[in-house]
Order: sequence, then structure tokens, then C-alpha cells
Amino acid sequence: MTMRILRNPIASSMRQFIGLLAALAGLGLAAQALAQAAPPAAPAQPQAQSPAQPQAQSPGYVLGPNDGLSVIVYGQTEFNVTTRVKPDGSIVVPLIGKVQAQGKTVLTLADEITRRLVEGNLLRDPIVNIEVTEFASSYVRVAGKVGTPGLVPLDRSNRLLDILLRSGWVQDVGSEMIFVRRATGGQEVQVSTKDLARGTIADVVLQPGDTVFVPPSELVFLTGAVAAPGSYPLKRDMTVSEVVAIAGGVGPTGSAGKFGLKRGDAKEIDVTGSEKLQAGDVVRIRERLF
Repeated sequence: MTMRILRNPIASSMRQFIGLLAALAGLGLAAQALAQAAPPAAPAQPQAQSPAQPQAQSPGYVLGPNDGLSVIVYGQTEFNVTTRVKPDGSIVVPLIGKVQAQGKTVLTLADEITRRLVEGNLLRDPIVNIEVTEFASSYVRVAGKVGTPGLVPLDRSNRLLDILLRSGWVQDVGSEMIFVRRATGGQEVQVSTKDLARGTIADVVLQPGDTVFVPPSELVFLTGAVAAPGSYPLKRDMTVSEVVAIAGGVGPTGSAGKFGLKRGDAKEIDVTGSEKLQAGDVVRIRERLF
């Protein structure tokens, strides 16, 4: 007789459940062991934003002899004074005495006067303001073909680009290549205003007493059958076609493709419109053959 063994479904389910718990416990122990064996993770750092590149700034106008100053201590008129920096670089403030001003900005000079007032037990928490009434010591000379040549104080910026803009920029008859002559050492630096304005070269930091000179532009000459013959400022990499276009184009009797070029003492040669010009070149637009 065949005997059938009956399995208890509840007991079987319990055994499966217990096995599952054991497996999960084993996984937990394994994960804990791995965590203990692994080196501690570095704490998460907050993601920092890339800072913008700081713009080059002038440190401020540096005071010197003969500069006019107005010193105001708010609420304490007995300390106020309008004065001028003496040849030795000092000023005299009422109830304080001599204070060195040369080499300082208005901010650092105000800090110095504030310190003297507090340390002298004259005022507990003074508010000092200083204004330059006349810029007479720190300036650069701008000469040549600019809108407004003259002395430019270094009160706002000491950058060449800013100084040229304050001087009315380079005139149309001015050269693209300008010169900066240093007051100290007499070194001369040549700068392209085109590259300077485009930002393709570093700006030049000027020092008091420097001279910026914009010479007249070198010229090329147009003759023949052109709308407006005459002399024209030479720009960098200027071609025959470009100067002819500036002159109003070829005249009614001229030939757009027939140009003669005379350079120095050499004989006139035939050139195309793409020929690059040099200072003193004479371009002749030839007549058409009818």
C-alpha cells in the first residue's frame, strides 16, 4: 500500500519566512562589515560658484603737494578746514596739528585723522570726510591728435584707455599707434589703440607725470580718376580697395580694376585692389579706355 506524506503548508511557509529573514540579516551584516572596512567618505562640500574675474581698479587718487583739500568732521565744525597740501606733503588740521597727506588717498587720510582724534581724546566716534577741491599733483599729459589735449588728473582711473576716452579719443587724422613715455626712466612704449579698445592687449597703467602722445597718422595719396583725390590716413592692413572706397570710389571715367602704385623712388607698378598699402604710397586710378 502506498503511503502519502502530507506536508504542513503553514510550517513550510514559516520555514521559508525564517530563511528569508536569515538571508536579509546576512546581507545586513555584510553591508555593515563593508562600511566598517571602507575608509570614511569625505564630507560633501557645497558646490562653489566660479567667481567672476575682478576688474582691474585704480587704487584711487594719491595725494601730493599742492592738492587742494576740504576736511569735514560732521557735527564738529571746529575741526573743519579747507587747505592745500604743503611742499613737505603735510596739512594742518585744527586741534590736531600736522598730518602727513602725501602718498595717501582721501580714504586713508580720513582714517589717519579719525585715529588722531580718538587717540587724542578729542572725539569718541568721529565721522571724517575729505574731498579733493583741486587736483594738482597726480596727472598725465595727453598731447597730439586727440579731442582735448592737456593735463588729465589721475582722480578716477590710471588706465590708458580711460585717459584717452576722457581726452576725447583719437582724432580721425591721428595715428592708430600711439606712444606712452614714462616720467621715471624715460622709457617709451608703443600701443595700438585699436587693440586697446578691443581688449586684445593688456591696458597700460599710467603713473603721475607720464606723457601720452598721439602722432598724426601716416598718409597715403590718391590720384587719377577717383571721386575725391587727396591724402588719407593710413590704417593698419589697409588695402587699395579700402582707401578708394573711403575716397568715394572710382570716378565716372576711372577703371575699377586698373590701379597704379608708386612706392618711394621706385617706378609705378600695376596692382590689384587687395594690395596692402604702406606710408607714403601713391595710388593712381587709371582712366577707362573707351
